Amino acid sequence: MSSLATFQLLLPPFPSFSSSSSTKTTSSLCLLPLPTSPLQRRAYLNRNSQHFHGIPLEHRSKSGRKFGSFRCFSALSPELKTTIDKVVTSEKVVLFMKGSKDFPQCGFSHTVVQILKSLNVPFETINILENELLRQGLKEYSSWPTFPQLYIDGEFFGGCDITVEAYKSGELLEVLEKAMCS
Repeated sequence: MSSLATFQLLLPPFPSFSSSSSTKTTSSLCLLPLPTSPLQRRAYLNRNSQHFHGIPLEHRSKSGRKFGSFRCFSALSPELKTTIDKVVTSEKVVLFMKGSKDFPQCGFSHTVVQILKSLNVPFETINILENELLRQGLKEYSSWPTFPQLYIDGEFFGGCDITVEAYKSGELLEVLEKAMCS
């Protein structure tokens, strides 16, 4: 089974909120119990709780006066981290990108796809545009803020600029050959 198929089995779409009822509908894995847009999230948090993940959203001084508020939001839940771990180790080369290898939807993704194709490397792609939670979670997972993100042999390799430089220097070919032999 390809990592894309595996990924789709492991990670359902972001939870949706039905307009006909107040309950959320989602597949078997619940990753984040919040609406998708930032505006909806803010309204949901303000309406439904004064605490998020045990961290107060509002503080009061001894006199009862309000001061400073903050939120702690992490898109990388333990479940999402486990899922990403499984996906990046399911294939030797995995590219998280905007679009697919057949239809890249950004120039940087297109560049990395062309490099991998020119090296005749088998690779899987995951379209990060299909799931906002995945997109945000990957930024934390890799500590890399942009896409595409290339993983080789289960390890984060880099984004477009690093991949291009490594391709030009021959380092990418060496790393890929080593990964394919392991």
